Parts: sequence; structure tokens; C-alpha cells
Amino acid sequence: MCGIVAAVAERNIVPILMEGLRRLEYRGYDSAGLAVLNGTEHLKRLRTVGKVQALQDAIDQSPTHGQLGIAHTRWATHGVPSERNAHPHISKDGLAIVHNGIIENYAELRAELTRLGYSFTSETDTEVIAHRVHHHLGLLGDLFKAVRATVAELEGAYALVVLSEREPDRLILAREGCPVVIGLGVEENFVASDVSALLPVTRRFMFLEEGDVAEVRRTSIKVLDRDGNSVERAARDSELSADAAEKGQYKHFMLKEIHEQPRAIANTLQERVANGRLLEAAFGPAATEVFKRAEHVHIVACGTSYHAGSVARYMIEQICKIPCTVEIASEYRYRNPVVPKNSLFVTISQSGETADTLAALRLARQAGYLSSLAICNVPESSLVRESELVMLTRAGPEIGVASTKAFTTQLAALSMLVIAIAKHHGADGERERGLVQRLIELPGLVERTLTLDPVIQNLALRFADKHHALFLGRGALHPIAMEGSLKLKEISYIHAEAYAAGELKHGPLALVDADMPVIAVAPNNDLLEKLKSNLMEVRARGGELIVFADPESGIEASEGVTVIHLPKHVSYFQAPIIYTVPLQLLSYHVAILKGTDVDQPRNLAKSVTVE
Repeated sequence: MCGIVAAVAERNIVPILMEGLRRLEYRGYDSAGLAVLNGTEHLKRLRTVGKVQALQDAIDQSPTHGQLGIAHTRWATHGVPSERNAHPHISKDGLAIVHNGIIENYAELRAELTRLGYSFTSETDTEVIAHRVHHHLGLLGDLFKAVRATVAELEGAYALVVLSEREPDRLILAREGCPVVIGLGVEENFVASDVSALLPVTRRFMFLEEGDVAEVRRTSIKVLDRDGNSVERAARDSELSADAAEKGQYKHFMLKEIHEQPRAIANTLQERVANGRLLEAAFGPAATEVFKRAEHVHIVACGTSYHAGSVARYMIEQICKIPCTVEIASEYRYRNPVVPKNSLFVTISQSGETADTLAALRLARQAGYLSSLAICNVPESSLVRESELVMLTRAGPEIGVASTKAFTTQLAALSMLVIAIAKHHGADGERERGLVQRLIELPGLVERTLTLDPVIQNLALRFADKHHALFLGRGALHPIAMEGSLKLKEISYIHAEAYAAGELKHGPLALVDADMPVIAVAPNNDLLEKLKSNLMEVRARGGELIVFADPESGIEASEGVTVIHLPKHVSYFQAPIIYTVPLQLLSYHVAILKGTDVDQPRNLAKSVTVE
């Protein structure tokens, strides 16, 4: 959940480290720091609490340069946000380390190191690793061997990079459960936890596998696998562009990413639907055979991606006529699921590095599933590399912590999965053409929905003094209400809950009063009349209703009822995406009024790479 950047070069690498940290700010962090060597002086370290700009200010006041260095943005796990807990951490003799992840046996290692005479200046598990590497360095006399000996003792997840004054020409890195990538340059090389951090300096990357330990020098790279064997890891060119992570004309990344959704959805569909048909080979060469045999779908994801999977459940069962279960990844990995025959295991993740989702995929390999499919936005991610079938969402870099275009492109990708499976479970060519046409119409419908932005900005004024909100939906729109609730609480810090509207009378109705706005999504579908009855229950208790509705829904504005009409004739297949957009805009404008940090809300990180 933190950011790592490192480099070894002949030029001054401090600007490279700082630009890399800026590009990782979207991940969420509370402090930043760097440590550099220039070949002649002792290690120089600077650490600050707060934004990366605070670290830049410290560099400006104390000019720092070097040809070998590591940098980090930290999101607190062990120890409060403070300068002494910020990375890099240093042991004796100029040995420094940055680390992502959580070391579960750090307390035992810390106690042993204390007995060996090491003193601790922080509350972190990372400082334990630094001292342990130093201890082994004294015994083995080689930094690479010392890191290998140390990681063999660690329990938990980590991506770490180590440097030492003793060996000022190389970086040592290791990976277990957290991503780390090597950027390949010309007589210079780089390391980061995310490809996007290094795009200004290289587009060619090498990805470490689980258990790897690597040595990175200016002109060479050496990798040993978990068993100590020398291995070659393939180098790949990134598909991402260096300027994709710029705000442009928009005040915030989140607003930019909301407005990018028509193009993002079009990119998701491009080259995958043609002439009224879905090209199911887009999921992988084995996809057709897998979809033919699939008798059950099991979707596992976290957060927003879980909501996307929950929408897909309705679609798969209604259109494909096969059972589908959806589960939170952090729950799945700690139980013993019963796997029905010919079950397709589907994971969904924006980053492809979500720790719980990755762990679920690895467990699923031993559980007897028919195949695994990853729906993901990052082609270089662990989830993509470890899955048998893949559907890339092509949303482009999403910087705002609150997911927007990643979510709607996941829904588009899942819609294609529904069509792919349905082709082999009773859907004829005419049905396929109809569903594909609904997909093709989506970018235009989203574009029309975005024209409601000024209306929703005005609507947000009603939330300026509110502290609670209730979201309602039915059927496949219930997960959309859940997503709307999550967006509002994520970035405005308003307490919000979402319910299936039919559950109102089973408890939530007790919360309804004039101070709790109730937001409902009301497409013109088979459940509309049921939803109308639920909304009347709210009005009868004095609740203020805000309804995003189909123009032909028959829901009219009245005292205490505000109705905002979305494009008409939105189909069941399209509604989840279209009705998501106004909820995103509402959350954004409420957060602006509340004065919160929209792109980097407190306590949250973009990529949750620890359990």
C-alpha cells in the first residue's frame, strides 16, 4: 500500500526518485523519505511527514544528490505517522532499506535483535529487516547473501530494496506477496513498486516472481529464485503512456476520470465486439472451451470490484441461466469452499496487486476449479500473469483513490463475459447481437449522462450540512447503490449505507428522518413498481428522497421528492453503468463542498497490497 522507487545510474538520481514518488501519491501515504549515496560521501537520508512536496522542500533546503538511492511513501501499519517511523530505515554502517508489506513475526525478530545489541528508533516492522540484514552482512560479508538469509526468516508479505555504504554500486531487492518491478535503462536501472513511477525514464520492465531476490547494478541484473537458482525474467514493454497520469483541464483526477468513462468503456469494447458478435478469443485461446464447459461461476474481489462482481451475478443467472456466487476475497481465503463441478473462478481487481484477491487466486489453484479468469486494468500485474484467462479493462491509469472508470470498465468487461458464457448456454445469434448492440451504445449513453453534471453540482448543496445518507436499489441496481454509498463515504466522509430497497421495513426504516437524505436509483425495469412502494415508505416517515430515474418511470417530483431523469430506454443490461455515473458525480461535488482531499482521502490507499 506504499510506494517504492530506487535507481542506480551515473547521473543524479534524486529528481528521478522524487518524480517517481509523485506518480505514486495516488496509492495513499502519510510520510515520505529518501536515502542516497554518491560514491564518496556517507549515506544521506531525508524524511518528512505529510505530502511528497514536504520532502521536496527539505531537499531544496538541504541540497541532495547521488547516483544510488532509494525512496518511499509510507502508509502507516506499524507505528503512527511520524518522521521516525518514515522510510528509509537505517541500520549500522550506512545500510538502508525501504519496504512495502507487513512482517508478521517482527516481534520475535525484534526481541532477538535487541539481545544482539541492536537499538531501535522506530515502531516499525521495517527497521527489524534493516537490522537483520546488517546482522547477516556481518556474518556473510556480502549484501546479496545477507538479504537472502534475511528474507528466509521473514513471515508475511514484503517488497524491499536495500543499499549499503559498503557496496555503493548496487541495489538488492526481494519480493514475496507485494509487487516490485525493475525498469531497464541504458547503463542505468531503476526499481519501483508500480510501473507508472518509472514511465518518464523507461518503458521496458522486468517483473520479479514470488520469492525472487535480485541484484541491480547500472549495467547488469542478477535474479535468484526461491530455491537459489539463477533465473532469467522476461523483459516487457509497458503499454502505459507517461502523460496518462496528468490532470489536464480538471481540478482533480477523480473528476477527470469520471469524464473519461465514455472513452474508457469504448477502449474496453474495442476489437472485442464486431459485426454483432463477441470475439470470445479476447479472453484467451482456451476461452471457448472453458465457457462451453462452465456450469458455475465463482467471483472473488474486494471493495468496488466486489460490487462489480455482485452486479455480474444478476446478469449471469438471468441471461446465462447458470448459478453464480460472489465473495469478498478476504473472507474466501479463510474458509474451505465447496467447489461445484466445472466452476470458473473469476477475480476482479483494478491494480491486479490486491493482496487478498491474489491470495484467493493462489488458493483456488488447489481447489479444483475449471479455470481462472482475471478482469484487471494493469497488464503487467501479478493477477494477470498468474491467471489462465484474462480480460484487460483498458481504463488507463486511475489515480484517484475512489475508483470510477475502473469500476465502469469492469462492468463492461463482465458484460462481455456474460455474453461469452451465454453463447454456450442457450443464447442464439439474435440474442447475442442484441446484447452486443447494447454494449456498443454504452459510451454514448454515458456521454449523455455526464451532461447532468451542473444539475448534480447544484443538488450537492443539500448535503453540505448532512452527516448521514441512505442509498436504495433493487436487483442489479442494489450493488450500484452500494457503490454509490461507498463513494460518498470514501471522499466526503459522510456516513452512508446502502440497502436493497425491499429491506427497508426490516430495520433501516428506523433511521429515516428529515436529516437523512435517501438516494434511490430507479431504472424502468421489472422491479420499478416494487421500488416505488419502498420510496413511499420513506416519504411517509418524513424522509427526503432524491431519485435518479428513467423519464418514463412515472416517478414525479413533489414536496420532499427530487427526481433527476437519466437517458430513457436504458436496458437492463446497460442500467448498472449508466446509473453509476450520477452517483459518482454526486459524491465528487459533495466532497468539494466538504473541503476534503478528493483524490487522496484520509486513511485510504489506491492499491491494497497488504492483508
